[in-house]
Amino acid sequence: MRRLSLLACTLVFGALLTGCESLQRTDSLIGSITPYRIDIVQGNAVTREQAAQIKPGLSRLQVREILGTPLVADPFHADRWDYVFALRRPNTQLQRRSVVVWFENNLVKSIEAPDLPSERDFVASISRIKDPRAPKLELTEDERKALPLPPPREVPAPEPMGPVRTYPPLEAG
Repeated sequence: MRRLSLLACTLVFGALLTGCESLQRTDSLIGSITPYRIDIVQGNAVTREQAAQIKPGLSRLQVREILGTPLVADPFHADRWDYVFALRRPNTQLQRRSVVVWFENNLVKSIEAPDLPSERDFVASISRIKDPRAPKLELTEDERKALPLPPPREVPAPEPMGPVRTYPPLEAG
């Protein structure tokens, strides 16, 4: 009896382990169902337009108003503010950008901002919703060439020059 219960427990345990393995496979229905994974956003999103506003001579307060509070303000490097942005989404590539603002006497000395997207590009890169009903606002050159030519315009008859009488004269003459 004891052997039979031990054998039954072993078979049940083996079946459970096999079930866990099938959850890892993506070729089965159960393996294609995945739990929801949240987006992880860290830091400050700095766009090209914001970085263009940072000019030498701005104060720390002005920089903070434009770019926000820096992610890293190291007490050992008081003349450097780091703005780091990272976006991690499931099944997509990690987006990571870094902007460094250098100060001298509490005024901006320089800014290091390589490869920043424009505001429109940034919003498009983080947007999950791609509306297929969104109107297409511009035609490609091939689409323009494929359009039918407009019909030729009819030239209206020229207006008569000078006075034209369509009634008899009022005075006999």
